[in-house]
Amino acid sequence: MTRPGSVPLLETEFWFLRHGETTANRDGIVAGTIDAPLTGAGLRQAEAAALRLTGAGIAAIWSSPQLRARESARIVAERLALPVVLVPGLGERNWGEWEGQPRAVLVRGRRPAGGEGPEEFRDRVLAALAAIAPPWPALVVGHSGTFRVLHAALGFGEAGETIGNARPVRMSRGGLLIDED
Repeated sequence: MTRPGSVPLLETEFWFLRHGETTANRDGIVAGTIDAPLTGAGLRQAEAAALRLTGAGIAAIWSSPQLRARESARIVAERLALPVVLVPGLGERNWGEWEGQPRAVLVRGRRPAGGEGPEEFRDRVLAALAAIAPPWPALVVGHSGTFRVLHAALGFGEAGETIGNARPVRMSRGGLLIDED
């Protein structure tokens, strides 16, 4: 099991970006491993995030390989003239039989049939984060679940709210700064 103290990224200041709005977000559906595409609004959100991240000094972009994160990362990468490194372990939690269902079926502390339990997901994401290497500062493009793992790993406890779509967050052990436009 990877521990937060063994993840070099967590000892630096870095940026996190949740993907832009997807059809699943818009429709209130659990996406998990489903490759839900970005909506028109999601594409515009990613473009706006790319503009906000211009000048932030980002030196590398690491992304979940899922379509919604990959497309958001691509939009930012084009603006910043950087490549995107895909990290399979940064994919969203596998919600098993709950995927494709209304969000009301989610029970965060439980393992759905055919899916990942919370500890299993956390360990997978931390192992993926441990693979992220300099140059710093890095931008990690992922999912609301990724943000929850990062939030807890940095010592801020369980994230009470889901991070908004395409809201850049500057993260470090010293605190979080969420871009609010």
